[in-house]
Amino acid sequence: MNILAIDSATEACSVALAGDTGTFSRFQETARGHSQLLLSMIAEVLGEAGLTRSALTHVAFTRGPGSFTGVRIAAGVAQGLALGLGLPLAPVSSLAAIAQRAHREFGAVRVAAAIDARMGEVYWGAYELNAAGVMEPVLDEAVSPPEQVARPPGRGWRGYGTGWASYPRALQERLGDSLEGSGEALLPSALDLIPMARMLIESGATVGPAEAQPVYLRDRVTG
Repeated sequence: MNILAIDSATEACSVALAGDTGTFSRFQETARGHSQLLLSMIAEVLGEAGLTRSALTHVAFTRGPGSFTGVRIAAGVAQGLALGLGLPLAPVSSLAAIAQRAHREFGAVRVAAAIDARMGEVYWGAYELNAAGVMEPVLDEAVSPPEQVARPPGRGWRGYGTGWASYPRALQERLGDSLEGSGEALLPSALDLIPMARMLIESGATVGPAEAQPVYLRDRVTG
């Protein structure tokens, strides 16, 4: 199994390839040029792995929420690859990807992820580590003012994502004693799509290119 993962939902652009010859990744924060950068990164990781596109078996991508343009780019590149190569797609939430990264880098097991959605709102989700080491949602993802986000059940939650950097006090006050602490303004990374994509593949939850649609969480979009 050779899984290619793609993310450009926020101000970061990243690609990861996990398969027969190892795991290879690229990550770069950039304000522009996501489309060309993604294609360049894909070529780089394939070359490093010693594989061609025809060796790929699945494509994972961040379906959103995030920047309208960035989410569209990731979906478009993933759909193009899937159509050209006849591959199934594994759409993954960008909020879940932040939670998975928080687990990989900091050992977090309960993550309240927030992406700054502009216009005084955040994209919001809460995730808990399952027995397979994959972050699973405990709340429906939503967009709302930080003062109105849904409180996750229980305690021991840690906050990550750009929303925490933009609205630290409002989110801390909203979560109250359920919050253990808040950390870095993490961005999604394609590397963290891999374990979630494997779970989707194993459960038969992959989709075709026509079903792989972006998720914006609100009608009015920016960025």
